[in-house]
Amino acid sequence: MATFLNPSPVFGPVRSRRLGVSLGVNLMPCTGKICSFDCIYCEVGFNAKRRTKDPFTTMDELTHTLREALELMAADDDLPDVITFAGNGEPTLSPIFPQAVDAVIALRDEFAPNAKVAVLSNGTNADQPEVREALLKVDDNILKLDAHSDDLARAIDRPLAASYSIEHQVQTYASYDGHVIIQTMFLEGMFGDRNVSNTSYDQVTEWLEDVKRIAPQYVTIYTIARDTPAPNIRKALPDTLDAIADRVRAAGIRCQVSY
Repeated sequence: MATFLNPSPVFGPVRSRRLGVSLGVNLMPCTGKICSFDCIYCEVGFNAKRRTKDPFTTMDELTHTLREALELMAADDDLPDVITFAGNGEPTLSPIFPQAVDAVIALRDEFAPNAKVAVLSNGTNADQPEVREALLKVDDNILKLDAHSDDLARAIDRPLAASYSIEHQVQTYASYDGHVIIQTMFLEGMFGDRNVSNTSYDQVTEWLEDVKRIAPQYVTIYTIARDTPAPNIRKALPDTLDAIADRVRAAGIRCQVSY
């Protein structure tokens, strides 16, 4: 199935299901993907197919391109709802990530003070002090939690680090004292000979217990909307997502659903 790369370092604006009109910030090269996960649903494609030797976006490239984009949007009186760190991989892997957050906030304040700054992250670096400090500065710190069990998370998200554990992620997210939005992809189907569905009642029960421990600002649940590199996975049904959202809300946690 067709996947795509985002142009670097600024792309869009795009209309996000979850965020509104989003102007994307991509700190990865435009020629490939750099990520600490290798998710079976990644719209950018599998890591092995997207290797690149090109460098990360520099601060000069970021500030020049973002300023130019915001100037054009301001001239059209069509400013974004959110400026979102996303793109071709995990944004916190960039060596300039903390400085980039400061620069984006400054440019947001100058050109689009009503816009939010968001980070879409898989959370693998959320325990690093400099990354944590930067994530605490953004409006929407959106971190991934796709399953409760390590085994299922490894099947869906395929983290590169052998030490990856959901328990560590839950503890790390909880340490943000509510300044975190949990993002979960729900899906059905097979990857190879493995059932990777994460929507069963028991799976959701375990995941929801983790969410309660984290006590996030809110939870955003979604499903596949674009082509994926794995051919035998499929969207979770709207009724399934609604039932999960009802359980989250019954636990006293706000929940946003994107079908």
